[in-house]
Amino acid sequence: MNKHLIVGTFGSSDLPQITVAPNEKITKLPLVGGSNTLNFGLSIVIEDLISRNVYPSEVGLDLLITAAHVYAADTRISRETESQDSWTREIKLIIPVSNPAVWNNVNGLLVRLLNFLTGDRWQLEFRTRPEKYSQLIPQKNNSVSEENKYNKVQLFSGGLDSLIGTINNLEAGNSPLLISHAGDGLTSKAQEECFDILKEHYETGVFDRLRLWMNIPNEIFDNAPIEDTTRGRSFLFFSLGVFAGTGLSSPFILETPENGLIALNVPLNLLRLGSLSTHTTHPYYMNVWNEILAGLEINGKIKNPYWKDTKGQMVQDCSNKELLIKALSHSLSCSSPAKGRWKGKVGHCGYCLPCLIRRASILSDSSIVDNTPYTLGDLKNEKIDTLVSDGQQIRSFQLAISKIKKNRDLAKLLIHKSGPLPKDSEKLEKLENVYYNGMMEVDRLLEGVITEPKK
Repeated sequence: MNKHLIVGTFGSSDLPQITVAPNEKITKLPLVGGSNTLNFGLSIVIEDLISRNVYPSEVGLDLLITAAHVYAADTRISRETESQDSWTREIKLIIPVSNPAVWNNVNGLLVRLLNFLTGDRWQLEFRTRPEKYSQLIPQKNNSVSEENKYNKVQLFSGGLDSLIGTINNLEAGNSPLLISHAGDGLTSKAQEECFDILKEHYETGVFDRLRLWMNIPNEIFDNAPIEDTTRGRSFLFFSLGVFAGTGLSSPFILETPENGLIALNVPLNLLRLGSLSTHTTHPYYMNVWNEILAGLEINGKIKNPYWKDTKGQMVQDCSNKELLIKALSHSLSCSSPAKGRWKGKVGHCGYCLPCLIRRASILSDSSIVDNTPYTLGDLKNEKIDTLVSDGQQIRSFQLAISKIKKNRDLAKLLIHKSGPLPKDSEKLEKLENVYYNGMMEVDRLLEGVITEPKK
């Protein structure tokens, strides 16, 4: 096992004094490249925002630079080779920022948030950017009186929930700046196709999309194995949204459309308590984010408008059902859309947790026919083998659903399994209901599905 120290640097002359601990491997993360442009797509994003008359803050950029460190560590440090338990890594980041004193105020909150999100052990240290790079955001020309045209920021992943969130925003007359982080090719394709359909329909609507493609070259980490669990990706996604939000009229709202069942992500069994249980929009994660924004004196908040709604309720309540039906098959919900490549199939697997919740949500609305192609299309065609991945997830759902159908009160306990929740009794009741109702949606999908181990 190695401990890892990642040091962000601004050019070859930026040589901070660093003490390396025993068993600690140091990696320098070069933040600037040729012509003094920021690496990892950061300069492109800044230019893209400025062209839209959006001028983000230096603290907002600090946050995005911090996210680049987190993303680099998360995707380039292998859990298999660099941890004692094949999961938990020890990572320290030394990050150059505009004002370390401001960032030291939220250091503890950031560590708590990252530990919760990724399951690793993080340490953060902040230092002052070199004077040459003390101001990286161009100043707005005061002679230009025009204000930017967006009234909120919204994450746009290419998934069904973000598609519905965007439709609802546009039908309500809002002008959202949509935020996309380009991942694999299939995810990018889904984002592009859904956005094009929205643009065609709302041709006079005021909305646009900011897209970041962040690629960390292999050679920075000595061509070490790539880590594909990417638990820290949402930190980058949120940071990009906040960064853009700091350039809007304050206070701003960053919306993260996600159904309540997925947001809670209650583990279906004990195996999902650790490595397989994500916290991307968990209520605790969202609350800590807002504490961090307050500590950084960023005048904005992150909200999930659908935290108390099942995915089925989101589908049923969509403000433009006809448009949703048109765009439905272009959205992408699968957790690993490329995993069927060896079978000659890519896209929705049809049996992972997000796929099953997606299928159940569409089934809950009788006005919609699901025309999404799934690798495992007909769940009732034959018995599903629980010794392979196709059947394991389905069987886990069946067992979890069986338990809460026998004892409805179990829902009150189970919602706490994935992380701390607010103590407000009214909110807890709504979280309990969204969990139970969401599981019952999946129950209707799995009615008549037979799972058993095949010899």
